[in-house]
Amino acid sequence: MGIYLPATWSLPERRGPRPRTTPTNPHQQLDQNAPIHLQEALFERARALPGVRVGPSRISVPGARAFILDEELAAGPPEAFLVDREFAHLHPPYDGSLHLMLPETTARLVVAKGWGELHPLARRGWLPPTAIMVYGPRDEDELEVVWTILQASYAFARGGV
Repeated sequence: MGIYLPATWSLPERRGPRPRTTPTNPHQQLDQNAPIHLQEALFERARALPGVRVGPSRISVPGARAFILDEELAAGPPEAFLVDREFAHLHPPYDGSLHLMLPETTARLVVAKGWGELHPLARRGWLPPTAIMVYGPRDEDELEVVWTILQASYAFARGGV
């Protein structure tokens, strides 16, 4: 049930320096932003996942689009969700990053490989260490990596990882 990461998949290192981000809320990516066509490609893939509906985020800035899992599929633990059944959201086009939830070991790997960072509230202990920002994809290759990370968040929300 759900989408599982291939056993042979290994997360590559992200090229270059990390983008600048804000240190507090609203937590936003300030440079190296994803081109809009890649943001939209990621959005369309995520909205097509089984049992996912899209709506305004209940926890992010205006214009952030949330990925919300149907109640009957939301079998993940509480730390798999940002709020209610929202497991991820895509920030507005001026930003293009995502906040999402991952199993703690996967979240640490994503951060270590340069694809994201802990949410500032997770660094303070106010959110679980499963809450991270994933930087927006800068090219087609990065889109595939970010898509795989987003699928891991979806699987976590479904109780599959």
